[in-house]
Amino acid sequence: MSYLWYIPNQIEPGHRGDDAGGDEGWGTLEHSTDLARTAEDHGWEGALLGTGWGRPDTFTLAAALTARTTTFKPLIAVRPGYWQPAHFASSAATLDHLSGGRVLVNIVSGLDSPAAYGDRTTDPAHRYERTREFVQLVRRLWTEENVTHRGEHFAVENSSVLPHPGGYPGRHPTLYFGGASEAAERVAAAEADVQLFWGEPLEGLAERIERLKKLEAGVEREHQPLEFGLRITTLVRDTTEEAWRDAEAKVAAMAGKGSDGPDRAAVGHRRTAVGQRRLLELAARGEVLDTCLYTTPGTVGGGGAATTWLVGSADDVAQALQRYRELGISHFVLSDTPYKQETVRVGDELLPRLRALESAR
Repeated sequence: MSYLWYIPNQIEPGHRGDDAGGDEGWGTLEHSTDLARTAEDHGWEGALLGTGWGRPDTFTLAAALTARTTTFKPLIAVRPGYWQPAHFASSAATLDHLSGGRVLVNIVSGLDSPAAYGDRTTDPAHRYERTREFVQLVRRLWTEENVTHRGEHFAVENSSVLPHPGGYPGRHPTLYFGGASEAAERVAAAEADVQLFWGEPLEGLAERIERLKKLEAGVEREHQPLEFGLRITTLVRDTTEEAWRDAEAKVAAMAGKGSDGPDRAAVGHRRTAVGQRRLLELAARGEVLDTCLYTTPGTVGGGGAATTWLVGSADDVAQALQRYRELGISHFVLSDTPYKQETVRVGDELLPRLRALESAR
């Protein structure tokens, strides 16, 4: 089991309502290091680093944070099209070697601002084909020497990446991947180490896991069996009543920001994505699904992992996450705001319960 937190990697304050500290600190190494060390000190193995054109470069931030921490693992989001595979394979292998094997990678195929960095591949089918070739080539560069590849999207000749990740051949950073479309699932089934899901109800994720397992057999997967992860917001308080009171107050504040709120803008940018549409459609089934999956945030601008929330006491949320674990999910990327405050609260109150449930199995 792995438990990661989230670091927003923003220049501007106020990401998902986090105004802690006012305008000071956001976008500085000191602020991000403080968040990473707080995660390290409160039971988290590492954190997903927010990415997107117009934010600080995610890989550069990850390198800085590994130098200022001891055990912290950055989950670094990268986009084929922004990176060439050989360039990325070399950069990631170097950082993994220097950090003692702490690099994790999240491969992102979804559109961002491709024209801003010169990426002209916008058709979803081509983007996923390119992603698959990107991952295949990166894996080869991490595990072989003198690699020659001439594909539809990339080519290298007699290419060797040294040092190898972790300092020796055969080992490489874990590759996380998201996406709910048929094309995305085919890439995950063939090439990813971990398929990341957003916060859907148990029934929906059970169906997706079963479908991905069948796809694994169909694509003649060459790697270890695909693992599964959950990226979701967790609003934890001392009591169930307090949690729901705070959740409803947060939603009311989000609704009050109107259509120009940052999360609402992000949802609009991703609205065509299959996974985001699946989340936004959940509200029609009810405000609360399963035991404590809150769907209302998506109706007032919550996007991505903030579209649905698990709400309740630490015991409530631990039991809800345990049910996901029983489906076969073994990687959890959690968050709530204000980020630093909730890094401590959720780390101190929720993680011990999750690990106790894991030990009791």
